[in-house]
Amino acid sequence: MVMFADQHAETSGGAQVAMRLQRKFLERAGHTVTIVAPKRHGRHLANMHDEAYVDVPSMPVPSDPEYSFVWPGKRAMRAVERGLAARVARGARMPDLVHVQADYWGAFLGYSFAERLRIPVVHTMHNRVDVGIAATAPYPHVVLAALNMWRRRAMPGSGSGSDGWAYLRGLAARAAAVTAPSQHFARRLERNGVCDDVDVIWNGIDDDVLRDLEDPPVSGALIWVGRMSAEKRLLPFLRAYAVSGIDLPVEIIGAGFERKAAEKFVAARGMEERVRFLGRLSYRETLARIRAAAALVQTSIGFETQGMTPFEAAQLGTPSIVSDLDIADEMGGGVWRVSSAPTETGRIRALATALRDVERDLREGDVPQPSPRVREEFVQSSRTAAMVDVYRRVLGA
Repeated sequence: MVMFADQHAETSGGAQVAMRLQRKFLERAGHTVTIVAPKRHGRHLANMHDEAYVDVPSMPVPSDPEYSFVWPGKRAMRAVERGLAARVARGARMPDLVHVQADYWGAFLGYSFAERLRIPVVHTMHNRVDVGIAATAPYPHVVLAALNMWRRRAMPGSGSGSDGWAYLRGLAARAAAVTAPSQHFARRLERNGVCDDVDVIWNGIDDDVLRDLEDPPVSGALIWVGRMSAEKRLLPFLRAYAVSGIDLPVEIIGAGFERKAAEKFVAARGMEERVRFLGRLSYRETLARIRAAAALVQTSIGFETQGMTPFEAAQLGTPSIVSDLDIADEMGGGVWRVSSAPTETGRIRALATALRDVERDLREGDVPQPSPRVREEFVQSSRTAAMVDVYRRVLGA
């Protein structure tokens, strides 16, 4: 089986973590997995090699070279074919299925490759493209129109339309099955005509790491984890924290476009002693910091198709402050819900109020408990088994 991604599986992000874990548990079950993704850039990556990865020619994102762009043309396809041929020459079986876990260049390459080999595609939708583009790009309607034009040219017959849902409908038109990592995103995909019947398969936490993770010293901090870009709403969180006046310290894990602006804001407000930027940490280190924290803070609204970090926190016994009420509903417990508001100013005030409530509840020992369902099902072994059922259904058909 071949997975296609928009970003390398060893970069930061929920989809990348999901692919790494799916590969691990699929291989443990006896399957051969190859992951096609953009080549990474930077000297610290020069000696990182894994024969399961097929890296295609790419261009680094100027503001964060961990991430890359790919033009999904003939050069990229030749790299895919060479990489797969080398895998087969070393004894791997020819792939019988493509799993697209991408929405842009990786998706186009994946569907094109599947068409060449005449094998089916399972597509996991990870991205609310309309919300993400609206949060990060000027003139989002123009960007979406251009993306749909690109999609129609790359995938003739994939339908009309110029918005985000038209774009996803066009991709899914050639899929044998579509999966989503949450009920709320699956139902949204169905309502907007992307697919009539979307399989819901949560992403999970690594069973092995969960079993072996030691209890770290309690930090008592609020912890924020993620890519530092506008749709993740790190800066609004820091503004809400400043407004709240609470004493709880904050730990921030991750990197990205907005890190300098976030550090500048913290310095300007004199909060350097209470807000620590830990940078990028390994998966195990990140989970350990989440377990040590008093609460995890989830701040994006409408963008997340699952929101893995609150689920990871719940599995580790750490409650979450959740701004996206769809995620709060999906989790079923273990959260402080942030009231919705029609304006960004109102959302910041609502988050500040929630932070004060959290500090009070922690002081009084009134902590919400995660639901038993999350503790039971949010493990990768069960999620991989559910995905294998989808693969078998598609191959059987």
